[in-house]
Amino acid sequence: MKIAKAVFGTLTDGTIIDLFTLTNKNNMSLKLMTYGGTIVSLCVPDRHGELEDVVLGYAELDDFVTRPNPYFGAIIGRYANRIANGRFCFNDVEYSLALNDGANHLHGGKRGFDKAIWHAQEISGKTQGSVALSYVSTDGEEGYPGTLQVTVTYTLNDENVVKIEYSAKTDKKTVVNLTNHSYFNLAGAASGKDILDHELTLSADYFTPGDAGLIPTGELRHVTGTPMDFTQPMRIGARIHTPDDQLQAAGGYDHNWVVKKQDKPLAFAARLYEPASGRVMDVHTTEPGIQFYSGNFLDGGITGKSNRVYHKHAGLCLETQHFPNSPNQAEFPSTVLEPGAQYIQTTTYSFSVM
Repeated sequence: MKIAKAVFGTLTDGTIIDLFTLTNKNNMSLKLMTYGGTIVSLCVPDRHGELEDVVLGYAELDDFVTRPNPYFGAIIGRYANRIANGRFCFNDVEYSLALNDGANHLHGGKRGFDKAIWHAQEISGKTQGSVALSYVSTDGEEGYPGTLQVTVTYTLNDENVVKIEYSAKTDKKTVVNLTNHSYFNLAGAASGKDILDHELTLSADYFTPGDAGLIPTGELRHVTGTPMDFTQPMRIGARIHTPDDQLQAAGGYDHNWVVKKQDKPLAFAARLYEPASGRVMDVHTTEPGIQFYSGNFLDGGITGKSNRVYHKHAGLCLETQHFPNSPNQAEFPSTVLEPGAQYIQTTTYSFSVM
């Protein structure tokens, strides 16, 4: 396993941003940078052994910082997804968060973890390599209570598995919900193809329907008989234009599915298959939910790596997480973190071919 470190660029304040490249024995490689803890590229073999970068984004640091960036490959926190009206309460004390999605709070606010500078430590091994990223989010940052100490460790092994391990501790009662926001296109990010021909399987019998602002109503709705049913492999484009209120509100898929409980530490959550290349990505997680987002808000206004214009559905996200707006939904799995406790989340993305 090889780990290479290089300077990716320098911010306007002089801060140096490092780029780490992890390469396994199959020449699969993972590149990530300390700005936002961002996955910059992920090169994966197809059924013929040809490597292609399968994540959307930019090739230069300056583009990530100054150009439109819908969270390409970044660590999301303190709270992934939406919190209604940017507010929640503890013991009758209301906390007000930054509003950056209309009237709601999204993905940690105006300066979430996707814009943080992370401290990196390399961990080398014979059959795997890791980069551990750490960040301290101060009390009151983006409105959240408590000083939060966060570590996110990316690992690539010789079995073509990318593992992301998240942990956090706080000195005050707070809420935490972390994930990674990579946009995948298994045909290749530079292929020019959209993701509508990808086949998706979700290990989920229920999803959390949302209102017009994509805030969950609190209902757990069964997927049977709806275009949200991915319990069997289904082409993503097969039903995306169905006149369904949920699809119309989001402009496609942008919903949280309830991962089936399984008697194992990492539950199978999703399988993504791209028929032309043969690439397969299996997602396993400790999290109760997975947000499938079909790139609905990509509008052709972004030119990314390889000068490729990212049109609608150019990539998709499979974000393992707790449910949106959980701090305001007592029936949802709790996202509360107390002093003395530890937040732990693990997700793996395993790559193979068919």
